[in-house]
Amino acid sequence: MTTTSLTRPKQRTLVPMYWIMRLARNYLLRRILIAFAKIVIVVTITFFIVRLMPSNPVETYIAELMDQYGYSYEEARDEASALFNLDLEQPLWEQYIQYMKNLAQGDLGTSYRSRGTKVSDLIAKFLPWTLFSVGTALLISFTLGILLGMIMAYKRGSILDHGLTSIASIVSAIPNYLIAMMILVFLGVQWKLFPITKMRGAYSPGMKPGFTLAFIKDIFFHATLPIITYVLTTVGSWMLAMKSSTISTLGEDYVTVAEARGLPERRIITSYVGRNASLPLITQLAISIGFVVGGSTLIEFIFVYQGIGQLLLNSINARDYPVMQGVFLIITIAVILANFLADFVYGWLDPRIRTQ
Repeated sequence: MTTTSLTRPKQRTLVPMYWIMRLARNYLLRRILIAFAKIVIVVTITFFIVRLMPSNPVETYIAELMDQYGYSYEEARDEASALFNLDLEQPLWEQYIQYMKNLAQGDLGTSYRSRGTKVSDLIAKFLPWTLFSVGTALLISFTLGILLGMIMAYKRGSILDHGLTSIASIVSAIPNYLIAMMILVFLGVQWKLFPITKMRGAYSPGMKPGFTLAFIKDIFFHATLPIITYVLTTVGSWMLAMKSSTISTLGEDYVTVAEARGLPERRIITSYVGRNASLPLITQLAISIGFVVGGSTLIEFIFVYQGIGQLLLNSINARDYPVMQGVFLIITIAVILANFLADFVYGWLDPRIRTQ
């Protein structure tokens, strides 16, 4: 009787610990908790950094009224006080707690400049155009990079290989905003190949959005220059990575065996070489998807394309804290989810990672 009475409490305490240890070993759960912790940390850092920037929304608006419209300081201050309902004297930690409470309820706040407009509505308005332009360019550059990289690997040492390798190295080393400015100056202004004034915005004024051929042609027309810029600045890295991966795959034993069995070369290229060589690039593609949202600020500013990058830049200039925090939150979630997806793909491709 004494033995059983002593062992029962031990069993009761060991059962929760057993399940806790099992959950701690779960690969997927660990990644989810880490991703959530990263989001909280980045949101916290972003909240305080945007408030450490010089000036504030009220002072920025007053300076704008005085510079552009000739207001006196008193007139500008009166209009700013009527527009902004802010308590800038409230301690930061109280603002932070209130912000996190609202964020937990799915409320990103209301824009200071676009009075009465929710941040979520602004993001929903501008984000699809960035996803469309950068996503289309990423798909095109990835496909071209895979094909050209395989050609470079099969023709290694030839003039074609040296030429494509040089081009890929050069375009991948030039910053995207510099290529955008070169396209704007030479193709738009000097040679007049593109009507850049008509290509501003996400679509033409008066065009009714919808799944019509006219609207689809119009949005591709306006996104042409950003897509060209994104493709030129990313295709080189995909080409070089695919070339290296293909050369490594060509030396594998299963490729030699397939050639010895007399399999058609087309099948060897597609089923044995191409599929296995592209696996490492697929994980890189998952990571690149996360930077689709945040890597468009300067490009959209140069081409006056109404995407999330343009919204972020305008909010920074106006010190619109809620919009800045909302856009940074979307960028953070996109990058962390992309890394989570990459980890999941790595774990799926290599089970040894899940057991570490």
